[in-house]
Amino acid sequence: MPTPPDSLPDDASALKALLVAAQAENERLIAIIKELQRYRFGPRSEKIDPDQLALMLEDVEQAIAASAAQAESQTEDQPAKTPVQRKRQINRGALPKHLPREDVVVDIADKSCPCCNGLRVKIGEDVSERLDMVPARFKVIVTHRPKYACRVCEGEVAQAPAPEHLIEGGIPTENLIAAVVIAKYADHLPLYRQAQIYGRQGVELDRSTLADWSGRAAFALRPVHERLLEVLKASVKLFADETRAPVLDPGRRKTKTGQLWAYARDDRPWGGPELPGVAYVYEPDRKHERPVAHLAGFAGILQVDGYGAYKALAEGGPVTLAFCWAHVRRKFFDIQAANPAPIAAEALARVGALYAVERDIRGLGAPTRQAVRQIRARPILDAMKPWLDAKLTAVSGKSTIAEAFRYALSRWAGLTRYLDDGRIEIDNNVVERAMRPIALGRKNHLFAGSDDGGKYWAIHASLIETAKMNDVDPQAYLADVLAKIANRHPVSRLDELLPWAYVKTNAGQQVA
Repeated sequence: MPTPPDSLPDDASALKALLVAAQAENERLIAIIKELQRYRFGPRSEKIDPDQLALMLEDVEQAIAASAAQAESQTEDQPAKTPVQRKRQINRGALPKHLPREDVVVDIADKSCPCCNGLRVKIGEDVSERLDMVPARFKVIVTHRPKYACRVCEGEVAQAPAPEHLIEGGIPTENLIAAVVIAKYADHLPLYRQAQIYGRQGVELDRSTLADWSGRAAFALRPVHERLLEVLKASVKLFADETRAPVLDPGRRKTKTGQLWAYARDDRPWGGPELPGVAYVYEPDRKHERPVAHLAGFAGILQVDGYGAYKALAEGGPVTLAFCWAHVRRKFFDIQAANPAPIAAEALARVGALYAVERDIRGLGAPTRQAVRQIRARPILDAMKPWLDAKLTAVSGKSTIAEAFRYALSRWAGLTRYLDDGRIEIDNNVVERAMRPIALGRKNHLFAGSDDGGKYWAIHASLIETAKMNDVDPQAYLADVLAKIANRHPVSRLDELLPWAYVKTNAGQQVA
């Protein structure tokens, strides 16, 4: 609300103070507006998304290929004496050995010698390979169960028991159910689009039928998902993050905002012994007690962003929080992108120096990482804190850059904890990468149909993403797990159904 002219002070110094305060507030509001505009209309990451870059390059590469094809066709029409243009180099790589081969022989029609009419002898051959694909095709498995009776004894009839199926009396095999789940939650193909694809092959499957199969699969996989979370909570270090999950709210004829919480483990950057994995948990809200309930029993290092819900875990408990330098960098990057400032640029340069150290020690053992950080990163951080303190007093307390300074200083202990422990990462990017498939799914199938749908989303995504993190084919994995569950796999042996129990053979197939 504007200040009435009659209420303005007559003193020049007081008016000057009001003007300075108003200018600072205007700068803060302008920065907020630019940040919101960038969030709404521009990229939200401080670097180009590789997937988006690939999309941009696809059209360029297609244009280059079309031009090359045109040049090659023109070369064929030129006289023989015209120098042939040098063909562009293409590295197609070796085709995988495990793929089946189909031999095609292109032979001459007449093997007789034109000079003496003798039979020509094969002295060698040229062999080339081309990659082909057979489109996915449906097939029907017809199961016959013969009945046998004794010619002498009456009433003695024998028949093999019917095989167990995940959906009793239903038409899908476990492999088809897994394909539907993978198409939606790994390839982000909504069910109605899958139904359209199947319809082109003459198989009419209603979207609601596919949804029924996916829901029944999620129900069957609940114990495996719960066990996955239990195993992750037994780790000494986890990453945690949360993201919104739009959920349909039929009563209000719109969507409400649920939350998918992610808890990830990845010891690969420091050569740890545990295999990577991630478990998602759906909740209808973002209340602070949610992560406390999810991580009950966890004792160790939890690497998170600055969200306050995680603080309750560390207050008097066995959990130690480590914070994320990527979030600090992002705040200064947003300022620099909206309104370039020397202070923001210097802050980015100082944080960049910390990341340069991490690039050099990635993959090394925890003791080595800790030692290098003490030598190279600690001096940078020792100089950064007084610099942040000094700059905070030099800028307006209401400005966005002051907020960025306060964000870093208020979390300084958690931000510098990685110096003393080589197992801790500099940022929370491991779990943020695990959130990308959730964001892609959100863009493609838009929302979950209900809170139960959000829970099923979490179950499927947990097992699929953990399989992918361990280089396990999620399609083969889910099909095998669903088949074992259908055949009454013992609940006491759930660890055999986790993605870590599957290895990749040289033949390219998944076996338990």
